[in-house]
Amino acid sequence: MKGIFDFLKIGADKTEVLCKKCGKETSRAKLEENYMICPECGAYLRMGAYERLEMITDKDTFEESDKDLKGGDPINFPGYDKKLDEARKNSGLPEGVVCGTAEIGGIKCALFVMDSKFMMGSMGSAVGEKITRLFENATKQKLPVVGFTTSGGARMQEGIFSLMQMAKVSGAVKRHSDGGNLYITVLTDPTTGGVTASFAMQGDIIIAEPGALIGFAGARVIEQTTGEKLPAGFQRSEFLLEHGFVDIIEERRRLKYTIANILAIHKK
Repeated sequence: MKGIFDFLKIGADKTEVLCKKCGKETSRAKLEENYMICPECGAYLRMGAYERLEMITDKDTFEESDKDLKGGDPINFPGYDKKLDEARKNSGLPEGVVCGTAEIGGIKCALFVMDSKFMMGSMGSAVGEKITRLFENATKQKLPVVGFTTSGGARMQEGIFSLMQMAKVSGAVKRHSDGGNLYITVLTDPTTGGVTASFAMQGDIIIAEPGALIGFAGARVIEQTTGEKLPAGFQRSEFLLEHGFVDIIEERRRLKYTIANILAIHKK
């Protein structure tokens, strides 16, 4: 497995990282030691899939599945092939999600981790296929599933093929649930669109990182549609917790401990 934060360093010559919230620069090494949280203002910087796996799983237990599965251009969308090539080059990933099995706190589980560096974690047909296969295998092996979501929603360059993934993955989640298996979702910034409208919010226990943007349509669209001013903090983790849409807000440095405890409580 790749080392922690390897993907941050692809094509990066700078040793300083700029926080978009406070505008302060911090050394990359210091950020890595601090779970990619700005030491100046506490803002959560985005993490890649392998970075999260390194943070959350027990050492040397992750085994990746469907590593080379990747999507194509099913509707011949103009310029999409080039966009996919750029996404693969910039992220170091063949697709926008990494799937596999690992142990967390000594308990084996199946995991999927979406990566915002690949076309903003958008859900294309290959992303949906990989997550569906993960749930199907977890159902056969009676494993709990832990999923980290970060997405701009359905990948519209694939048209209906992308939208179909919402139903396909949701069906696999339901069969996994009918088998009496646990599904934990961890919503990270941002989790939006069709991913929120399907498998992101289907977890038995829904955890969110602090301050994460979580929603379906954008706030501007909702305001224009309803003709009403939205409350402060709308679509942020804290607002959703207050209104019952998520169960837990957990800080990054405690996330492994919290997930391990939940898995232990539900261990068969």
